[in-house]
Amino acid sequence: MIFEMTYQVRVTDMKVGQEWYETFLNKPPDFTPHDGFAEWELLPGCWLQVAEGIPSKGSGPLRFGVTDLEAERIRLMHRLHIEDFEVHSRKEVPVKWATFTDPWDNRIGLFEYMDKEAERERVHSVLGLKESE
Repeated sequence: MIFEMTYQVRVTDMKVGQEWYETFLNKPPDFTPHDGFAEWELLPGCWLQVAEGIPSKGSGPLRFGVTDLEAERIRLMHRLHIEDFEVHSRKEVPVKWATFTDPWDNRIGLFEYMDKEAERERVHSVLGLKESE
């Protein structure tokens, strides 16, 4: 039975990497057990680990669901100086998506549901919220 997950990216400079991911995620790490390692719980049981080391080339992307992809794209371009990145969509795919890289060439992406009612239902389901919340 799988009940939790982690995904690890590596950065060559932990101080700079932790600051970058704090800005990206809009919060400090939830767990820093030792030097060279930080971890964020993004959703219950879903952890992103940032570790100092040699980044893996060609892996990912790790995609994050957002409710406003365009607003996040603008925020990331401004706050993290990410070059403009393209948003993609296809008629048969229920989301639009975009991919970019962090300064260590880890591939990261965002996606947004096109159907806002489906998105609201998914957010409530993932977060365990009642309909009135």
